[in-house]
Amino acid sequence: LVRSRTVGELLAPTSPFDKKCGRENWTVAFAPDGSYFAWSQGHRIVKLVPWSQCLSNFMLHGTKNVANSISVRLSRQNSDNSQKNKPCEHIIDCGDIVWSLAFGSSVPEKQSRCVNIEWHRFKFGQDQLLLATGLNNGRIKIWDVYTGKLLLNLMDHTEVVRDLTFAPDGSLILVSASRDKTLRVWDLKDDGNMMKVLRGHQNWVYGCAFSPDSSILCSVGASKAVFLWDMDKYSMIRKLEGHHNDVVACEFSPDGALLATASYDTRVYVWDPHIGVILMEFGHLFPPPTPIFAGGANDRWVRSVSFSHDGLHIASLADDKMVRFWRIDEDYPVQVAPLNNGLCCTFSTDGSVLAAGQDGSVYFWATPKQVSSLQHLCRMAIRRVMPTSLVKNLPIPSKMVEFLCYQI
Repeated sequence: LVRSRTVGELLAPTSPFDKKCGRENWTVAFAPDGSYFAWSQGHRIVKLVPWSQCLSNFMLHGTKNVANSISVRLSRQNSDNSQKNKPCEHIIDCGDIVWSLAFGSSVPEKQSRCVNIEWHRFKFGQDQLLLATGLNNGRIKIWDVYTGKLLLNLMDHTEVVRDLTFAPDGSLILVSASRDKTLRVWDLKDDGNMMKVLRGHQNWVYGCAFSPDSSILCSVGASKAVFLWDMDKYSMIRKLEGHHNDVVACEFSPDGALLATASYDTRVYVWDPHIGVILMEFGHLFPPPTPIFAGGANDRWVRSVSFSHDGLHIASLADDKMVRFWRIDEDYPVQVAPLNNGLCCTFSTDGSVLAAGQDGSVYFWATPKQVSSLQHLCRMAIRRVMPTSLVKNLPIPSKMVEFLCYQI
């Protein structure tokens, strides 16, 4: 197996008492424009660092990089001279243990669904970048990334906020997934007004993810749950049946044609979310456990899954101390990397680096490089605008339909 090349690491500062209570780093995130990287250092602290500065530090100092020693400040590309556009690092104390993080950026054309727009405390402009943090006490705190200031404190969940996701369309619609068995939809352009509660999960909700066009939400949770929601009507579209244990992570492909889910049943499934069928299975235990033992192989529980922006690669992180890079058309990993106690992973905005969190620190690897074929690029372009049902009605040869539907 090919070993992935380490790009760098951000090490959390250690103090003697930290050893007693494990620093669990449940969440790492890149800003949509690639300007910032954030991670939870375990406990209450979130670190926000300019990503370009991180990368240049990795190149200057080799891979080692203690998170507290960064002092260089690089200005973002195309920035004017206003202070706002000079990215600074921030250390944010969220006041309670942080379980989830999400970046959201604003597009002014996307109006709030609320009518009384002139009453709002916040006017989110083009250059707004927010960080949402989900906490142990059920609160969600919204921070201004450029200043590090607290903007909003959203209180409605009664349990841990396990995951957060912003709609990718710049509307600043935020969805939160909680152990209180609900998902909540917030409109940050309406001062964080809670618009909707999505009910259907019988147990803890572990994760949620928007489709690239923001029209569909996937939520995953305990008791094998994978649900798809229509985000225009706030209604459930369908349940996806196939996992044998708790489902803990999900992500759509960049064209929205595929959905990857990771489960404690030692598998990552890749679905066609439009028709609810499993197209690929990536196993982390051989032979795979039968359904009756699917909860038993806990040294192979899959913790996290992430789709690369090329639409060809998926990263998974499991309890067997391995990060795996898969190609969507191969049954075996194309690259691997060692990682103890890893809990979360995500690709950088440009897809060139994978970040994974472990014990309050973050490790970065170069991702497999592959020039996408023209066929695949065409497939992604078509699938961005066409669901499976429309593709199947195209007057083209059946082999082409199968290719467009990721069935070959």
